[in-house]
Amino acid sequence: MAVDDTGPDPTDGFENHRFQSGDLSLVAHLARPPLSGDGRPGVVICHGFPSGPDGGANSVATFPELAFRIATEMGWVAMVPYMRGMGDSEGDFSLDGWRDDVAAAAADLRGQDNVEGVWAVGFGTGASLAICAAAVDPEIRGVAALAAPADWSDWAANPRRLLLHARQAGVITSEEAPTDFGRWSAALREVSAERSVAEMGTRDLLLVHGSDDEVVPPLDARVLASGHGIADLRMIAGAGHHLRHDPRAIAILLGWLDRQRRQHG
Repeated sequence: MAVDDTGPDPTDGFENHRFQSGDLSLVAHLARPPLSGDGRPGVVICHGFPSGPDGGANSVATFPELAFRIATEMGWVAMVPYMRGMGDSEGDFSLDGWRDDVAAAAADLRGQDNVEGVWAVGFGTGASLAICAAAVDPEIRGVAALAAPADWSDWAANPRRLLLHARQAGVITSEEAPTDFGRWSAALREVSAERSVAEMGTRDLLLVHGSDDEVVPPLDARVLASGHGIADLRMIAGAGHHLRHDPRAIAILLGWLDRQRRQHG
């Protein structure tokens, strides 16, 4: 089963903020610019699905590093939420739950001092969930989605295998979870970036994808771009799935964020 391994490493030193998603208390890393000021833009950086108990990638802990860079070099307030089941965040993984967690993180960031306007950035599954969250939260001003799957049809085809994998990865720890397997598995079909992307309307969407992505086919990016209509689609020649570690992808992302700030004042 294709899974992301772009989730953050639940390291205590990065968990310096808590926010509510429904009745759950979730952990986040919050990075602020070194100089205070009014009207700072905010960005929520969304991790993907882990491929093992330690996250599965060699450098998953670099999401807070990315947040720090965006805050210190670009003047944004950057937040890395740890979705339910990740690290010290309460709850257990569900796809619709993670979408709601992204929306809750955006709402929490909007409520932070001196934050004016919130964007969402995601990698892998987190990229698609950023699109899905923007579909239900019109106050998310734009989305940058890197290596985003158009849907989770491969997961929906074998939900019990995904459940086993989620337990092995440590994002489902309660023995009784999910309490309603039918509802839990239905979300794998119902939550879809492909169906949600049109709901973004004219809000800006950046799609970045590797031409050699071995996890999410490049066709998925073209499907999302077509569904949105005016998306900025960037294909990176020779790049694979883990775009967090590709300097070309990060340069595109940072350039897009800079333009968003200038465009929206």
